[in-house]
Amino acid sequence: MDRRIKYTKKVITDTFLELIDKKDINKITVSEICELSDINRGTFYRYYDNVYDLLDKIEAEFVNELVNATKVDDEEYSVSSFVSVLLNVFVENKKLVKVLFDSKNTLQLLNDVLIISYNKCKEKWEKDLPNIDEQDEEYAALFIFNGALGVINFWVKNNFDKEPDEIAKIIEQLSYYGTKRFIYSR
Repeated sequence: MDRRIKYTKKVITDTFLELIDKKDINKITVSEICELSDINRGTFYRYYDNVYDLLDKIEAEFVNELVNATKVDDEEYSVSSFVSVLLNVFVENKKLVKVLFDSKNTLQLLNDVLIISYNKCKEKWEKDLPNIDEQDEEYAALFIFNGALGVINFWVKNNFDKEPDEIAKIIEQLSYYGTKRFIYSR
């Protein structure tokens, strides 16, 4: 992609994120984004249909970044190392993550993260446990990932108050040992 196009999209994205941090998406106009970005409306419409399309494309790029970050085939795979990779991408995109977690798109983003995590975990379980029952695998995955997403959501709402590796360890401990061992070991 041409550097000018990348720059223009970044300016539009940054302006949009500044605005959505201050007000609801339904109150943001293309004209306002263009004025603050110092671009004309035609330039905006060359890349995006409207502000909702812009948000969708920003989220899709972020999810793609998460997918690419987790493609590393690691023989020493652990829950902690996988979650740490995801959370570091979250930290690199703090402003966007806060917006996405505060917006009505939170459920879609969390579902996307769930799918990424589930696919990675499923690969590992099927390799290590070739006879695993599909339904048991599904129950375990839903339990672990919904809990992990809750922890991540809490971490984001608390302004990334702990290091990604620390949150990854918390998620790993809870995933492997449950709440009793986690709480009583502290």
